Amino acid sequence: MENDPEIRIQAKKILDLIKLVAPGKSIELRVPPYGAIQCVAGSNHRRGTPSNSVEMSGQTLVRLINEPALWSSLCESGEVRASGLLSDLSNVFAQAAVKYRA
Repeated sequence: MENDPEIRIQAKKILDLIKLVAPGKSIELRVPPYGAIQCVAGSNHRRGTPSNSVEMSGQTLVRLINEPALWSSLCESGEVRASGLLSDLSNVFAQAAVKYRA
């Protein structure tokens, strides 16, 4: 598993930004080994495996915040693993990308 200090700094910033843009607990977003958050309003996930989850590498997270239009192609290629009815974070990344660039 990767553990690049530069990616770690960016991943923390991006995850904090996503929590700000999409507060809530209906989706678990995992970026091992850099962190995991719960985000997006809706049903709350409390214990066990969440019904809505998204997982990606740190490099993919950075790539996606810079190019949010890649969401679908990254899901199709397996670089983003999204499961559950609410796991489409394409709009969240589009909103977060605007703030990330500011």
